[in-house]
Amino acid sequence: MTLLLAQISDLHLDGTPRATARAARVLEHLRSLARPVDALLVTGDIADHGTEAEYEEAARLLDLPFPVLTCPGNHDIRPAYRKALLGEAPAEGPVNRVHHIGATAVLMCDTTVPGHDHGLIDTETAQWIDATLAGLPDGVPALLAFHQPPVDVYHPLPDASRLEQPERLAALLDAHPRVAAVLTGHAHTAAASSFAGRPLIIGPAVTWTLRLPWEGEAPADRDQPPGLAFHLLDGDRRLTTHFRVVQ
Repeated sequence: MTLLLAQISDLHLDGTPRATARAARVLEHLRSLARPVDALLVTGDIADHGTEAEYEEAARLLDLPFPVLTCPGNHDIRPAYRKALLGEAPAEGPVNRVHHIGATAVLMCDTTVPGHDHGLIDTETAQWIDATLAGLPDGVPALLAFHQPPVDVYHPLPDASRLEQPERLAALLDAHPRVAAVLTGHAHTAAASSFAGRPLIIGPAVTWTLRLPWEGEAPADRDQPPGLAFHLLDGDRRLTTHFRVVQ
């Protein structure tokens, strides 16, 4: 059976009516689908300032009739994220989780570096990814999701804070052919690329869309409607992605 996943990213909930309304619009659209998605992936920057109040709002908005899988972004603060969004004890270490959706393992990875915008797969997270993938039964496909993309998107703003030391990720992908694709956010622009022989999909942002250099000088287009992606993973581990905006 083909797996159907939705992906949203970069909600930047900050307590303002604008941020709340844009997120609520996308989530209501997902609720209204004729066929519910198997899960929703939220790839970071859920909160804008990393406060408990922002995560409490996120928890209310993300209370959906299907699984919601999250990972932090550079705006997220791990202790508050754990406490108010995940309902766990606050802690400073990486927030890595594996979820089994249908026959697929979805690894939501923490590539954040506290206090910085760039990403990094640190030693703890690399070891967790390696052990988790190695421990899956034969034939189980996997997806890796995290915040900062490991490639340039050809805009100086996100390219200045992409995933550093991408060779760590490449080595993990080389060691684990079961990984069908890599899904990220952070860039505020829907994009498709490849990395280490895998599809790399960068999900669109909910809060605002990046205007690329050939589209104009100001980088933030706040008038574009919020976006989302639909990913379909079939039995041959082929990923097909459709991008949508929610008017």
